[in-house]
Amino acid sequence: MRIPLGIHVGDRMTLPEIYEVAQYTDEKGFDSFWVAEGRMARDGIVPAAIVAKETKRIRIGTGVVNNKSRNAALMAVTFKTLDEVAPGRAILGIGAWWEPLATKLGSPIRKPVASMREYITIVKRLFNNEQVTFNGEFYSVEGVRFDSMYRENTVVPVPVYVGAVGPKMLELSGEIADGVHMDFLLPPSYLVGAKEAIGRGIAKRTDSVNEIDLTQIVACSVNDADPQEAIDHCKAFLTLYLMQQPHIAAHSGVEPELVERIQEIAGWPATKEDIKRAMELVPNSLVQNVTACGSTDDVVSKLLEYHEAGVRVPVLSTHGDHHQTLVNVTEALQADVAETVAS
Repeated sequence: MRIPLGIHVGDRMTLPEIYEVAQYTDEKGFDSFWVAEGRMARDGIVPAAIVAKETKRIRIGTGVVNNKSRNAALMAVTFKTLDEVAPGRAILGIGAWWEPLATKLGSPIRKPVASMREYITIVKRLFNNEQVTFNGEFYSVEGVRFDSMYRENTVVPVPVYVGAVGPKMLELSGEIADGVHMDFLLPPSYLVGAKEAIGRGIAKRTDSVNEIDLTQIVACSVNDADPQEAIDHCKAFLTLYLMQQPHIAAHSGVEPELVERIQEIAGWPATKEDIKRAMELVPNSLVQNVTACGSTDDVVSKLLEYHEAGVRVPVLSTHGDHHQTLVNVTEALQADVAETVAS
C-alpha cells in the first residue's frame, strides 16, 4: 500500500463479519484494527481479545474505550492481559466518553482534560511496572502494582492513544500519550490546528520524545455503479452524529443553523425514519468534506488527502456495503503500488 491503513469496526457489523474483516486486513498487511465502544450496543474488549487471538500481525486497538466505566487499574490489567494474547500488538485507545450518554449512566463529563491526565498517568505507571500511589481530584490508588502468580512482572509495552478532538485534549495527548486517534467527521483542514496543538504538548515533554503517532477514523463508502448511494450512506452517518453528538459540528465546518434544524426533527436516540428525513437537509458537499465516499477513485483520493495533511494511518470506517468498500480501497491502493514498482 502507498499509505498504511487501519480498519474501524463497531456495532454496524455482526461479530462474524468483524472476525472476517480482521482476518482479511491481517492478511493484507493493514497497520491496525480498532474496535469501537460507544453506545450501549457492544463491549469493545471482548471482540478485541478474540481478534487478537485470531490474527498474527495487525495491531489491535480500542477505538475508543472511556475513562469513566473502568477504573484505571482495571483498565491497565485488562490491556496487560490483551498483550499476553497478542504480544506487542495491543493499543489502549481511550477517550472521555460523550454526552448525553455519560450523564444518562450517572457519570457526567466534568473537566475531561484534567481527569484524562490523571487516568493516563496511573495507567502508564502501571504499564511501567511501578508500584503506584496517586491521589488526584478524580482518581486515587494506594500502593497498587501488577501481581502475577505465573510469570515475572515486566514492563508492559502497550501504547496509549487518546481519542482527542479539541485543542486542549490534543495538547495533553502530545504531552503524555503515545498517539492520537482522531474521531470521524473532521475535514483534512482540521489537521493544521490539531498538529499545532499536539506540537505544543510535545514541547512540554521531558522524556526526549519528539513525535507521537497520528491515526484518524474516516467514514467511507464505495459504490462505483451509483456513487450517490455511497454518499448517502455517509450522509446518514453524518446526520446521526449531528443529532446525537452536535459538538462535532463545531470542528466540522457545519453551520449552527443546520444543526438546529436537524435537531428539531430528532434528538437522542434517533430512529431510521428521523435520520432519513433530516439528511435531506445535508448537502453532498458537506458530506464529502468530512468523509471519503462516492466512487473508488473518490475514496482513495480523499484518504490520500488525509494522509498528506498529516494522518499517518487513515482508519477506514465502512458504511453501506462494508465488504465492497474494504476490498475496493485495498485493491486500488495495492494496484497503485504495483504500478509504481513496475515503472
